[in-house]
Amino acid sequence: MYFATFQYQEKEVVGVLNKDKTKVFKLSLILEKNIHSLLDFITIADQTALDDVKKYVEKSPENEALSLDKVKILAPIPKLPRNAICLGLNYADHIKESHSIASPSDAPINPVFFSKACTDIIGTDMEIDSHPNFTDSLDYEVELAVVVGKEGLNIKEEEALDYVFGYTILNGITARDIQKRHLQWLKGKSLDTFAAMGPFLVHKSSIDSPLELDVKAFVNGELRQDSHTRYQIFSLERIISELSQGFTLKLGDVISTGTPAGVGMGFNPPKYLKAGDEVECSIEKLGTLRNVVR
Repeated sequence: MYFATFQYQEKEVVGVLNKDKTKVFKLSLILEKNIHSLLDFITIADQTALDDVKKYVEKSPENEALSLDKVKILAPIPKLPRNAICLGLNYADHIKESHSIASPSDAPINPVFFSKACTDIIGTDMEIDSHPNFTDSLDYEVELAVVVGKEGLNIKEEEALDYVFGYTILNGITARDIQKRHLQWLKGKSLDTFAAMGPFLVHKSSIDSPLELDVKAFVNGELRQDSHTRYQIFSLERIISELSQGFTLKLGDVISTGTPAGVGMGFNPPKYLKAGDEVECSIEKLGTLRNVVR
């Protein structure tokens, strides 16, 4: 099941896509109750509710669906309850190209967590502010992101995926000069519009193995990042379990699992983004997240 948040008739609506992903049904119509956000839905999304939505989609009453070209797709969760938690250095090839930002030359023994302030998130086809007065080293990062479906503390690895609701794409936009200047990553990764997410939130039942997905990023049609989630250093189970030790994961938390090689700073000379550039982040089965820099 592919869930979406979209704007229709000047209202923010949440829905689920039809089988061929060309139309969207309103969740409030399916469940006959007010669903104001995907966080609202995740809160009530027990197996019965999920089954009801799945059966409705399978019937596909087309007269009750809205065509995707008639709505504006927003980020699946436009406002997070708190900062996203991201992983740095989770692909070996990205570690090699990150020597100017990160000192370790070998794969980390433990996951490298950092916080990205992105309470307001842009969706597909929305613009990235290049902040030209503050940075000249704007970079892109295609990442598999996990959305937590229920609260958990001290989670065991073998139970970790039980806490996942679904998956989406995150472009972890970064100002490399600011990142390097402050000797930590929060500021350089948290300017306004520096988190793009979407286009959809895909329920975990639709993804057989999240670490068996192709990952690509294009800039102006040029393939820059071309990898696979199997090359992540840490498994999702390890990431979720370790993060939850002494730190309660909350429903709606977003955990972004890192980016492979091919980011702008990895080229010689670097290929940073500039106004007018189009960035497309694609992950197999999750879709394509497209943004233009202004």
